[in-house]
Amino acid sequence: MDTKNLSVPSHAQARIPGKNHPHRRPSSGVSGVIHDNVRHTTRFTVIGNHLAQHPELSLLAIGLGAHIQSLPAGAPVDIKTLARRFPEGPDRIAAALRELETHGYLSRTRERTSSGNIVTRTVSRNQPGHRTGGHPDRRREPEAGPEAVAESAPRPARPAWPTHPTSTPAPPKKRAPRKPLPAVPQPAYKGPGLLQAATDLLAGLRRHDPDLLLSACDTAHLAPGVAAWLERDVSPTAVRHALTSDLPPEGMRRPAAFLAHRLTAQLPPPAPYRTPAGPSPARHPLQNCDGCERAFRSPEPGRCRDCRSDLLEAA
Repeated sequence: MDTKNLSVPSHAQARIPGKNHPHRRPSSGVSGVIHDNVRHTTRFTVIGNHLAQHPELSLLAIGLGAHIQSLPAGAPVDIKTLARRFPEGPDRIAAALRELETHGYLSRTRERTSSGNIVTRTVSRNQPGHRTGGHPDRRREPEAGPEAVAESAPRPARPAWPTHPTSTPAPPKKRAPRKPLPAVPQPAYKGPGLLQAATDLLAGLRRHDPDLLLSACDTAHLAPGVAAWLERDVSPTAVRHALTSDLPPEGMRRPAAFLAHRLTAQLPPPAPYRTPAGPSPARHPLQNCDGCERAFRSPEPGRCRDCRSDLLEAA
């Protein structure tokens, strides 16, 4: 009878049919995920379904918990480091860390080292409620067992994790009312024809410079000022040149205010007084002279001046 060799290792257990099979398909007629799995031999982390399928954790907290469990001991897991690694931002990452801490996957404590610095010790647990040898030695660097990370922090101590602001946002600032346009000169007589000519001149300024496109309200405010120039015997061409020459190269925030200033600052003096001319002499019709048949102007037919002189000399 053969003797059983106890030093011979037992044979590997045969794989149970269907377990770890690369293709696990649901039964016919049932929709759902199809797993195409390959057995990992290096660089893998065992994550419990209690974390991956946790009914209360958010998807961000589940993913962050799996990421932290995959890190080596001593890796930094502070909010700034995680925010640089992932696109979610500090606030969402801080909220996910608080979820993991609430459900026992993380524990964080603030401690002072022998050198006087404040550090945050983070312990990651892949099975909440189970410890593998008690709390890590707080006087030494983290060792094997639960993953612990000591993070340096400047003195004085600050709160470990930012909190969401609870104060209500400040109301938006009210926009200051727009300043009224400067006053413009007023003509002595606001005739409709004069004001219409001034309005047409202002409306045509945009053809010389696009910045001088004026609204109807601004045009109505500036028209009396242009009418005051026209009333002083300034031609429309001269007024247009005074308003459009030497414009600021950087543009104008309020072109109407700029034009109002020019109409006031460069207003020319009134035109010099002119004595009214007397009535023009009457212009008589042409008459044919009865003596010499020469044409001359006279209110009545008769003789011209020369013929009348000859008659006086003969007498």
